[in-house]
Amino acid sequence: MSKRTLIIAEAGVNHNGSLDRAKEMIKVASSCGADYIKFQTFKAEEISTSTASKAPYQIESSSSDQSQQAMLKNLELTESDYIEILDYCAKSSINCFSTAFDMGSLKFLESVDQNLYKIPSGEITNLPYLEYIGSLRKEVILSTGMSSMRDIERAFKILIDSGTTKDNISILHCTSQYPASIDELNLTAMHSIKEEFGVRVGYSDHSEGIHIAIAAVSLGAVILEKHFTLDKDLAGPDHKASIDPVELKNLIKAIRDVDLAMGDGKKYPMPGELMNLNVIRKSIVAKVLIKEGDIFNINNITCKRPAEGISPMEWHEVLGKRAKQNFEIDDLIVI
Repeated sequence: MSKRTLIIAEAGVNHNGSLDRAKEMIKVASSCGADYIKFQTFKAEEISTSTASKAPYQIESSSSDQSQQAMLKNLELTESDYIEILDYCAKSSINCFSTAFDMGSLKFLESVDQNLYKIPSGEITNLPYLEYIGSLRKEVILSTGMSSMRDIERAFKILIDSGTTKDNISILHCTSQYPASIDELNLTAMHSIKEEFGVRVGYSDHSEGIHIAIAAVSLGAVILEKHFTLDKDLAGPDHKASIDPVELKNLIKAIRDVDLAMGDGKKYPMPGELMNLNVIRKSIVAKVLIKEGDIFNINNITCKRPAEGISPMEWHEVLGKRAKQNFEIDDLIVI
């Protein structure tokens, strides 16, 4: 059976703090066929100091003299906003969850019975945060941007020691660059992660376009996360590294095609091939006129389509045999 990739359409903060825009993103993600839409829940003053600077990619989309905290404040959704989002997702037939970036937000998501927790790359070294998520004993997706294998190992151990079972942990390879450079994506690191930890692996894609995400699925990613936006020209830190609704639809269609194409790993003729088998394979036929009593040899027999007679795999069994009848050119040989 073909696997079905879990596709997470990452809304993140691309709603720019607007509940109406968040709802529009929900409609888009649902209509495109995503399994989940994911948001981010945080209080700006809880995740950044008032003097923390912004990353270069964040500066490109906002004022350079604005602090990270001030930028994030404009991107917050309230708790009541998120409760409304959950209701809207249910009505739109799409699953929804959010990533918490601070302990208060984590506890809020717990209070609304969230069952799937995504640990963002920046929190992989946040021990109390990891311990709390581990203690919830829910499904966990651990993102690993900026991480070494040692970082992953420590976070993985904390989750398990805190109560989460290995079977409930999935790990996403990720390059935390916005957009990520193609030569720094290192997709085959997914194989190393899977071999080391024996868990489901996936890919959180920050590269431009959709082709790398498709490649990741063909390499074995069972979870694919991709940021999307309604408009790449909107102000905000993540829009330019996101895909638009048309790209999202094309991505999901391509991934579903890859899912179907992967098959079960066993090699056998497919039903659609069997109708072509006799037309494309060959039989042993007369190369020249052959009279009854002649000896079959390399000069009077050959192999041609269709495969309605003796298979060329029986070539050596036919050579040296005596013809029991006359054969015209291209007649199927019988012995």
